[in-house]
Amino acid sequence: MFHNTFQSGLLSVLYSIGSNPLQIWDKKVRNGYIKRIKDDDIQSSVVEMLGTNVSTTYISCPLDPKQTLGIKLPFLVMIVKNMKKYFTFEVQVLDDRGVKRRFRASNYQSNTRVKPFICTMPMRLDDDWNQIQFNLADFTKRAYGTSYVETLRIQNNDLIKWIIFYIHANCRIRRVFFADRLYTEDELPAEFKLYLPIKSTVHGTDSLPISDYDSTSALVCIPTNVLFLWIWLLTLSTR
Repeated sequence: MFHNTFQSGLLSVLYSIGSNPLQIWDKKVRNGYIKRIKDDDIQSSVVEMLGTNVSTTYISCPLDPKQTLGIKLPFLVMIVKNMKKYFTFEVQVLDDRGVKRRFRASNYQSNTRVKPFICTMPMRLDDDWNQIQFNLADFTKRAYGTSYVETLRIQNNDLIKWIIFYIHANCRIRRVFFADRLYTEDELPAEFKLYLPIKSTVHGTDSLPISDYDSTSALVCIPTNVLFLWIWLLTLSTR
């Protein structure tokens, strides 16, 4: 998809605000749903995925399974809300040996395992909103001793020269993007941040309970809980 696109800075592949946030994503749903809702905390639209089985309710990018993303930016960042249910996502990449590698992170497993074509690892989410930062280049080097080339596909299931990305239930998604490096909160554009509405008063701007927010509310940026996904070499179990 992005093979012929100049890539630098930030490249967004999902943003919950807009006419069609899942335009380049395929959707699979069984015993669950994928829909856009209004989140009570941020009082804004998000994509919610809920299902009885994480393997049967998910979105994948690109939309066409025969395509790959072709994204070469090494950092994957996801802004998601912890629903306190099972949640997993998977990224497939192509390395400099021409081998497709998969990385799968889940909040329901406790050990990291590295196999020739897939690395599975635990993921712990804090309450409420989280910013997951995934260093694809570092993971590829640590797990396989090779270099990241590009992302193939994202599935929240499959593809580092190309990227495929899968995101599975259960979660709420605000944004998914790639970056050439990690950016501080101050460096990010306004649309890449989370905002909490606050209501103006005569003497200034005070925080109010969610129930008191209305269309006249101002907005203040709130930090997300940053989660770095690292491979701890002492916990690797190679098979």
